[in-house]
Amino acid sequence: MGQTHIWAKRPFFNDDLFAAVCLERGMNDDGYQQQLEQLKIEHRDLDDSIRALSAQTLIDQLQIARLKKKKLTLKDRIMRLEDQLVPDIIA
Repeated sequence: MGQTHIWAKRPFFNDDLFAAVCLERGMNDDGYQQQLEQLKIEHRDLDDSIRALSAQTLIDQLQIARLKKKKLTLKDRIMRLEDQLVPDIIA
């Protein structure tokens, strides 16, 4: 059990803090793209961790539920960033 999971090594970002930093630094599309790639990596890492925990003999359902919740939160943030990168089209 002394194993460190990949997801534990990367911080999860606070949306309000991230938005404030983006405004302060004037983040451009490249910055958003870089952030998007980081979130996608974290999302894949969580998926790998969930699979690894599920394959164990003694399954920690609470830990898996927490990881799934973090994964959904990341998915929402990924979708918001993708929306910011795609320009609005007026039909």
